[in-house]
Amino acid sequence: MLRSLYTGWTGMYNQQKRLDVISNNMANATTVGYKKEFATSQSFDELLAIKIRDSSEGWRQRSIGDVSLGAKIGEIHTDFTQGSIRQTNNTYDLAIDGKGFFRVNVTDREGNVHESFTRAGMFHMTFDGYVVDANGNHLQSESGDLQIPLDAQNVVIDTQGYVFADGEVIDRVVLTDFEDYEYLKKFQDTYYRPVDGYTETEPTGAIRQGYTEQSNILVVNEMVDLIATTRAYEANQKVIKAADSVMEQAANSVGRVQ
Repeated sequence: MLRSLYTGWTGMYNQQKRLDVISNNMANATTVGYKKEFATSQSFDELLAIKIRDSSEGWRQRSIGDVSLGAKIGEIHTDFTQGSIRQTNNTYDLAIDGKGFFRVNVTDREGNVHESFTRAGMFHMTFDGYVVDANGNHLQSESGDLQIPLDAQNVVIDTQGYVFADGEVIDRVVLTDFEDYEYLKKFQDTYYRPVDGYTETEPTGAIRQGYTEQSNILVVNEMVDLIATTRAYEANQKVIKAADSVMEQAANSVGRVQ
């Protein structure tokens, strides 16, 4: 009976993690460049159950099969499907139509700079001409931090990433792609960093100036998953309540001395 309590608890814990992932997806449904996450489940390793020897078995132990110890969260995966592209007409809003990531330098609290990758292309120009994202991280170009001349009247970024200031090429936005996205580790909501074993490939996406890529979240689907997960959570609660009720009866009634 204690095993049934534990199995019910693992089910509740599993569904709670799923609820956390779904809630985060819904909270970022309007976040530019956000990619949907989903959780997978797997069962614990099964154990061989043995009936303890007693008179009914001729005082011999007998195998009665395998017993599962419940479910657990497998891995959190990211769906890198492209989101819809929305027109903004802002000069430094950039969207990638196809495969690839913008390269940005992210500075942590200790002042260390980490090269990171993102699909969130809502950029703007600072007072000193640098192009940065909403968090102040510098967009990378072939020459390093992309900087626009302050006196430039017309800035154009073409589909290949070439940056034109008043008709002259001054730099090129760097795009990067990876052979296997499973080697990308997500941090915050829209940034990724590669882990050991990754392989870079030539990006095939085209840059669209004046557009941003929206999240690939379908709120209706997330609501359906939310309802299903909540019901599964409640079902595991009922398992625990039923097991607790049986244990209470065993302690208060069966074990009572008449």
